[in-house]
Amino acid sequence: MQIVACPGFTAAGVAAGIKKNGRKDLGLIVCDPAASVAGLFTRNRVQAAPVRLDRERVRGGLCRAVIANSGNANCCTGDAGDRDARRMARAAAQAIQGAEEQVLVASTGVIGEPLPIEPIERALPGLAAALRPEGVADFAEAIMTTDRVPKAVSRQARIDGRPVTVTGVAKGAGMIRPDVATMLCFIMTDARVDAASLHALLAAGANRSFNRITVDGDTSTNDTILLMASGVSGAAVRTAEDRAQFQALLDQTMLALATWVVKDAEGANKLVQIEVRGAASDADAHRIADTVANSPLVKTALFGEDANWGRILAAAGRAGVAFDPSRVDVFIGAVQMVAGGVGCGKAVEAEAARVLKTDAFGIAIDLHMGPGRDAVYTCDFSIDYVKINADYRS
Repeated sequence: MQIVACPGFTAAGVAAGIKKNGRKDLGLIVCDPAASVAGLFTRNRVQAAPVRLDRERVRGGLCRAVIANSGNANCCTGDAGDRDARRMARAAAQAIQGAEEQVLVASTGVIGEPLPIEPIERALPGLAAALRPEGVADFAEAIMTTDRVPKAVSRQARIDGRPVTVTGVAKGAGMIRPDVATMLCFIMTDARVDAASLHALLAAGANRSFNRITVDGDTSTNDTILLMASGVSGAAVRTAEDRAQFQALLDQTMLALATWVVKDAEGANKLVQIEVRGAASDADAHRIADTVANSPLVKTALFGEDANWGRILAAAGRAGVAFDPSRVDVFIGAVQMVAGGVGCGKAVEAEAARVLKTDAFGIAIDLHMGPGRDAVYTCDFSIDYVKINADYRS
């Protein structure tokens, strides 16, 4: 992890006893004083209690702390779940001596089980005492579920004549087809940005990153992205140039995290970019890329390292987008598999098979219909994915 402590923020992660395996499962991020904040959340109609609470609280535009747990989603838990989310926030506020309404909450894990709130409350004083600028690594570990590795990255640039840091932490390996957010993602910056501007910047960044990835086609009930700006660098994002520079910095951070989520997906061996170009519009290109990226038949062929281009064309053809199949070209890496809707023969399949044996590559589909283009990142479907999700609750 390429982590730089973000000025104005401290973090920590501990084992509170939520997980059966004894690993870290409770994390805290604190900004002192409170940071400007913006949030994006799942569009799944089934939403966890922390999502409902955060939707309400981000409207205030300020965030002093984020308390997050893994091992339990606190979703489909009724009124008790809502009370527990508020108790979690209240305990964190008391531990840092902050305002409860400025504490946001996130949870991830098994759906439908009561949140073990008492261990969380008992752990919070020690968690607050462990806060440090370099604690992002511990926080990243504390929010993991089936992730193989913790995910945190930092990027830096000069804005308004001053150095600015953006540091992001994410978790997610399964139930990933984000819709405005990802499983959990928390982004910190020391730039000075108001909450309304943060929201626009965050939405644009998500559309270029987390809304361009898929693991299994499932959108979580707990998807949350929070962007917090401490302003302690003194660098104000005011002008169009400042905004463009900060957006680029944010986009780099978010794309690095989003592709890392796909690379670390449950049972995954390959990170694959599905690019569609030559579509009538960008929207058409995205719809086709998304359909191909989510196709189980395409994803199992990727796992089998099988250059089965017919599955790619078949998925493109059911995306609900009008195009002429007789004009389509398909490439795996630099190897052209299809020209004008017709396969290029067995010899190129052997070349493509060598590409498929690598752990990261691209598949390009050229429709030759117009200027539209877009790309989605996906991974293979492996036997391990089935095993992991067959016994997830146990």
